[in-house]
Amino acid sequence: MPGPGNVGERVRNLRLTRRLSQAQLAGHDLSDSYISLIESGKRTPTPTVLRLLAERLGCTAEYLADGIEPEQRAHLEVRERHAQLALLNGDPGPALAEFEDVIDRSDDAELTQRARWGRATALEELGRIEAAIGAFEELRELSERDPGRTSRLPAVIALARCYHSVGDLGQAIALGERALTLLHDLGLGTGPEHAEAGRVLLLAYMDRSDIDRARRLGRQVLSAPSTPVSEAYRAASVKALQSGSLGEALHFADRAIDTHAEGAGSRAQARLGIAAARALLRGVGSYETVPSGQDADVTAAQEALELLRAAAPALTGDAALECVIETARALVLIGRLDQAVATAEAALAGLGPESALGIVQTRLVLARALVAREDRAAALELLRAAAAALGGLSPSREVAQVSRELGDLFDSAGDAAGATTAYRRALEFAGLRPSSRPQTAVLH
Repeated sequence: MPGPGNVGERVRNLRLTRRLSQAQLAGHDLSDSYISLIESGKRTPTPTVLRLLAERLGCTAEYLADGIEPEQRAHLEVRERHAQLALLNGDPGPALAEFEDVIDRSDDAELTQRARWGRATALEELGRIEAAIGAFEELRELSERDPGRTSRLPAVIALARCYHSVGDLGQAIALGERALTLLHDLGLGTGPEHAEAGRVLLLAYMDRSDIDRARRLGRQVLSAPSTPVSEAYRAASVKALQSGSLGEALHFADRAIDTHAEGAGSRAQARLGIAAARALLRGVGSYETVPSGQDADVTAAQEALELLRAAAPALTGDAALECVIETARALVLIGRLDQAVATAEAALAGLGPESALGIVQTRLVLARALVAREDRAAALELLRAAAAALGGLSPSREVAQVSRELGDLFDSAGDAAGATTAYRRALEFAGLRPSSRPQTAVLH
């Protein structure tokens, strides 16, 4: 922990502990009245005086100045890095505890800033989104108060992602568009920031059913320049420096160094590819194969399939599963039903009970292929199993969307009762309650 009080109080406490008078501490170099002024907080010692006092008090000048020894600061630096490693290893709980302790104990502004960012990220990964929003908002406010030291872009992108997670599409879109504007103004059309801002904005547009805008954005953000990422960051840093945006210039200079190694940012670009593919697939054709003659729909589905295949090698975990599900969906829409069935069945075979929602989503796309193949009995068996599993999941916007898709597929398979139940549950999962009056409208 930092030592108590200010410089003067630490000098006085150590002097009394060492049983020295003010005159003894002053020696022949200083006056006892000057020591008295330092201890009362009326004078701030120069670095030279601090070193002299530290020698006589048996401590370091850093302790007198900041209240913390160099070894303690180094220890906190290591703990902050270990917390970052815990985050990277998918262990946000212990990381959060470490970050909070570093924040409490650190007197170093830069270390505290890194720990606060890590704390916000850990909260998001733990699913404590409201708390994460509060933490990221504080970081954004800090960057706006001190633009010469801190970039505002990372907090803006993180907030767009968090607001999207809680269903505040207006905020998510406003922040996502702001992030892309900031990047565009600096001429930066590549890199993880560009990919993540584009991905979140694509998903928000789709959730708002603004499919045309989502498709346009998907094509726009994927037409990245051929400039290497590190060089693009360097150019953005130079441009930010020329415009006086020192915080952005520092941020992108650091990013240029971080991403100099070949292949950096490939996973972020792959996730962006999935989001763009989803935008292309949304609203294409029917729940069966794309009818002949709808060349635009076929082209969109084929374009999505190319994006998904390009993204797949860089993905793991939930993102890889999402890529497989969307790949099977694209195969259905272009009429390659046997391949779609094989893709979905292979995905199901590799999923364990911990992937409950992923199992439901994969069953739905498999049922979609079976309906298109006119195997309605097998499709209905899958849909009923999916409906049973869906009932055991916690309500969320994503679960509501899956329940709505389930209703559409029950309807396509000829089970009106199953469709009605799924639509009603979609409303409940979304936090709504159906009216007691008969409903004839279909969800869109």
